[in-house]
Amino acid sequence: MPDSELLIPNYFKLNTRLNYFLSMLRIGLTGGIGSGKTMVAKLFGILGIPVYYADDKAKHLMNTNKELKSAIIQHFGNDAYKKGELDRKYLASIVFNDKEKLELLNSLIHPVTIRDAEEWMNRQTTPYVIKEAALLFESGAAEHLDFVIGVYAPQHIRIKRVMDRDHLPEEEIMKRISRQINEEMKMKLCNFVIVNNDQQLVLPQVIELDKKFREMSTQ
Repeated sequence: MPDSELLIPNYFKLNTRLNYFLSMLRIGLTGGIGSGKTMVAKLFGILGIPVYYADDKAKHLMNTNKELKSAIIQHFGNDAYKKGELDRKYLASIVFNDKEKLELLNSLIHPVTIRDAEEWMNRQTTPYVIKEAALLFESGAAEHLDFVIGVYAPQHIRIKRVMDRDHLPEEEIMKRISRQINEEMKMKLCNFVIVNNDQQLVLPQVIELDKKFREMSTQ
């Protein structure tokens, strides 16, 4: 990805919702597996910005939201839960090799998570908030946000990070990558891009965006 594209907002994709002009900014943060988006989210947190971790929250909601639990049982059977807790291995064995089943599961989870995130955002009082999610565009959640930050890393670096972190074979990592939007395409959909390629410092990029968003929230 050329350096000229970094941290440059795509003004043709800016969300012109009233929220952008009158109140707290809602910022999405996304990136492919191994890109380092969670690390970037934590840096924003250190700067005092609340972060909604959508992927973690979705796991929580699958165990606590009665409507979602009922829908999962309806479509995937009673074995999806053991003693009231989601059987993640059972569900994974069904959806990870069946694209239609995976899309069905996501169609159940995403609306509930989006609604929960909206309620969470409405309780915040900071100049802006961050919503971190791997499937920000795929889920339709990006439509509810003012801007989206993409965290970019070349694929070979992402694969090595995940192999070191999760001790997974490269073949399994490639399967997971194939389920997400092409990384180059995803970055083009983002308004801003942070590069995390083990060569460029990430913190200065985060600080620059933090300053930009704080200034925008007072305009």
